[in-house]
Amino acid sequence: MALIDVFLSRAIKRGRLTLTKPDGSTATFGSDDPALKPVAIRITDRSVYRALVADPALGAGESFMDGKLIVEQGDILDLLLLATANSRWENGVNRLAANRWRTVKGQIRHRLTGNQAKASKRNVAHHYDLSDRLYDLFLDADKQYSCAYYTDPTNSLEQAQADKKAHIVAKLALKPGMRVLDIGCGWGGMALYIHAKTGAEVLGITLSEEQLKVARRRAEEAGVADKVKFELIDYRALEGPFDRIVSVGMFEHVGVRNFRTYLSKCRDLLTPDGVMLLHTIGRADGPNFTDKFTDKYIFPGGYIPALSEVLEANEFIRWFVTDVEVLRMHYAMTLRAWYERTVAERDAIVALYDERFFRMWTFYLAGAIVSFTNGPLVNYQIQFSRDRFGLPLTRDYMIEEERRLRGA
Repeated sequence: MALIDVFLSRAIKRGRLTLTKPDGSTATFGSDDPALKPVAIRITDRSVYRALVADPALGAGESFMDGKLIVEQGDILDLLLLATANSRWENGVNRLAANRWRTVKGQIRHRLTGNQAKASKRNVAHHYDLSDRLYDLFLDADKQYSCAYYTDPTNSLEQAQADKKAHIVAKLALKPGMRVLDIGCGWGGMALYIHAKTGAEVLGITLSEEQLKVARRRAEEAGVADKVKFELIDYRALEGPFDRIVSVGMFEHVGVRNFRTYLSKCRDLLTPDGVMLLHTIGRADGPNFTDKFTDKYIFPGGYIPALSEVLEANEFIRWFVTDVEVLRMHYAMTLRAWYERTVAERDAIVALYDERFFRMWTFYLAGAIVSFTNGPLVNYQIQFSRDRFGLPLTRDYMIEEERRLRGA
């Protein structure tokens, strides 16, 4: 039996996968499962076998991008759902892990990632300075590029992103006259929302020149550029004070070696009774390292933290962790909406870049979906307060303010 047959016979038990090999022969693995669509793939080059066995995520990603792995029945999301359903994190079995040598190399790469200021700007530009048109094609109109909040699974992406903003802002316990810092402000949607709903003045900071242009334009068009300002600056170079800090989808780019620096700087930027809300993708499986495909093609220098790493980095900083919420399936649902819109806009994306880029982008989104559906990824919302009396004693204020913001 060939190596690829051994690998797939072990990896695929639930669901049916049909493989057509370079010599034209076929093999079938697993068995029909009503929860999983049957998938058929064609491998055009024997080099794909070694790549898949050595590092399934990177091997599948690069082979798919290069047209050496072709999905003939179903699509790339169906393939990844079938594969990962057989290695669900809850079940404690991972038949899709990279081999031991690739794992060691990943751990070494993780330890050497520093994300100093120059590297951080370069890494951000790699992803966020892509054509603004690309993001218009698959995000909601407000260009929220982070986990939405589905109060109802049937809600539209637009509704879920609006509810996400309300959910986060309610936790800031804002009062009239406050000054807010938005670290990693994206295209400005959260900052503009905060000002529109609460009247607070907001400073949004980013390292993406493309995002900065859009955010400033949006503030000008809304007539609030004097109240909602945006700057191209690293958080380490910023001076306060601010009454509130919000950070959504930025902590993943800080780098584990900078966790304590980041949290300590945020504390120092706050007033004595200041509050921060940190929203980040997180690992349920403890400290780990970024897979090679993501690090190479999508988020160089990025790292998704375990909750234990955030809390350990926060020790001795002398402010309080006042609330922690875990969002489980919300990002999987968000990513599915992005994936569906991306697939629907295939021709436009290929025209912007090329076919290989489109395949890379769909593999990235599909891989993220299965990481939240069958893997160990979740979202954490962590609230910090400098003063133990800075927030109400119960969470009732969050619920009340969220209802007000949503108009519910």
